[in-house]
Order: sequence, then structure tokens, then C-alpha cells
Amino acid sequence: MLALDFGTFQLKVKMPEPIRVVVTGAAGQIAYALLYSVAKGDVFGHDQPLELVLLDIAPMLVCLNGVVMELQDCALPLLKAVIPTADANEAFKNADVGILVGAFPRKEGMERKDLLKANANIFKAQGQAINNHAKKTIKVIVVGNPANTNAMLCSHFAPDIPKENFSALTRLDHNRAQAQVAMRLGLAPQAVQKVIIWGNHSSTQYPDLSHATVNVQGSVKGARDALADDNWVKNDFLTTVQKRGGAIIAARKLSSAMSAAKAICDHMRDWWFGTKEGEWVSMAVPSDGSYGIKPGVIYSYPVTIKNRQYSIVQGLPIDDFSREKMDATEKELVAEKEDALSVCQ
Repeated sequence: MLALDFGTFQLKVKMPEPIRVVVTGAAGQIAYALLYSVAKGDVFGHDQPLELVLLDIAPMLVCLNGVVMELQDCALPLLKAVIPTADANEAFKNADVGILVGAFPRKEGMERKDLLKANANIFKAQGQAINNHAKKTIKVIVVGNPANTNAMLCSHFAPDIPKENFSALTRLDHNRAQAQVAMRLGLAPQAVQKVIIWGNHSSTQYPDLSHATVNVQGSVKGARDALADDNWVKNDFLTTVQKRGGAIIAARKLSSAMSAAKAICDHMRDWWFGTKEGEWVSMAVPSDGSYGIKPGVIYSYPVTIKNRQYSIVQGLPIDDFSREKMDATEKELVAEKEDALSVCQ
């Protein structure tokens, strides 16, 4: 809102009310890479004040206080408050946004099913806290793995929050797929559009180039035509994207933090402001039966976003190769859902 002061000829801009953004696992490395971008306005806009609520477990509060001090020392004009806590009920009070990064870490010798069970009660409790204390309009993105099923649990235990307000991060996989094609063709990543990540954020995910396009010197063509190498598309490309997280851990002995933080920012910014005309992004959202995927799981689809509401892109032709891959990742998600809910009974 603008106001003119004719006595001093000054143009005054009334800032909107602060939004309350909760980040869990806030003492961890992904959150450390994320918080500055959120606080300085790269996600919710450079005219949107915000309060950051940093949630972590009690043993991490000393470390978390160091993060609070750093954010204070950044002297960021949009950051109106930084609140550290180990209490989920306190954290989600009147929250507008939840960025759920924290999760029980995968340790040596753990199977994915073990990880799922270790996290089930964490995300049950957070879902209940969201349901009881957050605004009913809250937008939630789950990053902590297994992200899709953790998002399903949060939604399941927050029955008063619309299911479409919960999502899981597959934008990192989307960005990885986009980058692999761009490097292969010697293009900028932004020249590659309409890649799709179907399914689970796991090694069963299906990075799909069937509908992707590339812009080569102003000429737009199909990505697979430009690549002219279906063997690479169906083998090396697929496994590189599916296993990229593991490759980064093997190389740096830590999980991907910088690229994950960037993907979280991309996901939330697009959810907040919308996608560009004619473009889509990958986002894990509650299945509504689109493309034959069973409702009740959080499945990654291509989506467009407008007015903070996403729409699953409809009517894309699915070939036999894609159908097999999409069904395999759905099968994993259905099994994960059953295992996770059985733990929480």
C-alpha cells in the first residue's frame, strides 16, 4: 500500500505484516545453507517481513543459539524476530510456512525401512503440532527423508489442514536432471525446460525427458531429439540423477546441503509466487489419481502454480517405458505408507 505525504513530498510504503516461517532441524547443515536466503527475502519477496522460528531437539539448542546470533549479526532488514525452540507446539503456533528439514539421520547399516520407522513418530508429532497450532492456510514442505512418506504422515496427523497444503521436495532432483541435460548439450540450465521427476525422492524416482524441451540459439526442440542418444537417456542419465545424493556423500563425506537449500528456495518461491507461463516444475504432492497413481501417497508430478495453488499437469502421453518406471516408484510409496502408519498406531 502506498501513501503520499504532501507536506514533505515523501512517498511512504506500508510494509505487509510479517509472516511466520518455521524451519526444523535448524541447527543442521542444510538449514545453515538455507536460512540466510530465506531471511534476506529471496523466497518470500524483498518487501515481505518475516519471523523465523528455529526448531531442533533439546541437545542442539546451544548450537542453535549460535545460528540465532549469526542471523542477528547479519542485520537483515526483513528479519523481525528469530525464535529458537525445542517445542514443536510452540514452534508451529500461528505458522504461515513450515520447512521441515530435520529428520532422524540414516546411519551406517540402516535400510530405508529402518529410516522410515525411526522418523515416523517424529513426523506424527509435528503433524499434530501443525494441526493444533498453525494457521489453517500453512504451506508445508518436507525435506527430511524419506521425504514423501514423512509428508504423508504429517498430513495424516493434521486432518484439519487441507491435504494440498503438504508437499515434499523433489525440486532438487528436478534441478539435477535439468543440469545433466544442460551439461550434456553445453547449454545454460535455464535453456532446459519441462523435465519431470515422477514418484518418490529415492532411487526409484523416474527422471523423465519425454516432454522436456531445450532452447538452442533461439530454436526450441525436444530434449531427446537434441540429445540424440536414447541409451544415455534411459541409462546413464537416469542412474546419475537417481543416485546423485549418494555420489555427493561419497565425495564430500556429507550430504548435499547447498544444492538442497537452493532447491527448497526454488520450491517455496514458486509455490508463493507461481510458475512462469508455459513452464512447469516437479513437486511431490498428494496424489489425486492422476496418471493412474493411487490416492493417499505423496507423489512427484509436474505442476503449474498460480495464486499459491498448484495444478497437476494433465494429459501428457505416457509410453510403456515411462509407465513401468512410474508404477515401480508408486509401489515403493504404497509400501512405505503402510509401514509408516503401522509404526504410528
